[in-house]
Amino acid sequence: MTTPRDVFTALSDGISEGRYGELSALYAEDTVVEHPQAVPRPTRLTGRDAVHERFTGALAGAYRLKRKNVVVHETTDPEVIVAEYDYDAESVETGRTISAANIQVLRVRDGLIVHSRDYHDYLKLAVIRNGVDQLVKAYEQAPPRELSPVVPESAGTVFERLVHGVAGGRWDALPELYAGETHVTHPFLPGSGVVRTRDELREHFAAGKAMNPRFAIADLTTYQGADPEVLIGEFAYQGEYGGRPVRIANIFAMRVRDGLVVESRDYGDHLGIAGDLGKIPELAAKLA
Repeated sequence: MTTPRDVFTALSDGISEGRYGELSALYAEDTVVEHPQAVPRPTRLTGRDAVHERFTGALAGAYRLKRKNVVVHETTDPEVIVAEYDYDAESVETGRTISAANIQVLRVRDGLIVHSRDYHDYLKLAVIRNGVDQLVKAYEQAPPRELSPVVPESAGTVFERLVHGVAGGRWDALPELYAGETHVTHPFLPGSGVVRTRDELREHFAAGKAMNPRFAIADLTTYQGADPEVLIGEFAYQGEYGGRPVRIANIFAMRVRDGLVVESRDYGDHLGIAGDLGKIPELAAKLA
């Protein structure tokens, strides 16, 4: 039997080896592939033909990608895995290279991908193609954000307490959700370092407090790892900022021990935030 891990390995091996024309065979005929942080708005591909067109068109012509640093989280749902990994990415057009983070949530049934939610570092991929100006224009011309029904507040997991605490503006209480020695990173935020202590977390959350956003939580889904310490959560911060509708897609992969976060990789849509605020050049400059 082909496991979800086997299918992910075949997919990422095929991408690394440039066999783009073969990859759609790993997907079900009626597959759905979503890109919640796509530029300038989320995208959704439906059907194997659409997936094949994407692999053999824009992706194959733009980049050479080599997978590394793979971590696969099996979950208590036997169909679902969450894969974190980096690409050594090279622009076909410019020859420039960069290392870029990725995370995917894959649902595999009968050996085929029936649903995938893919998060990539679109800023880095644009930078090596000299495409920052194109990103700016894409967000300038984008339609308003489409909002979803909000999720009632829940005090279930530490992850839920964290994201609802951010949405509710309870900034001062948030560091207490983390262990005294923790390891928090933001793979899609250029120039960000590792946050290791509660004092550093207080400084981190103070920046959010200063912005004073008014958010609610939408589309919250959690995946319990087969490793009982591992929890992955997808969600969106949603509301208004500066008089405009705001929706920020996120996925966090965290390790929780004794009820406290000891490790978390927070894949937030920092590019989307910068795009909506007109600050993409400043964000891209941090890559230097």
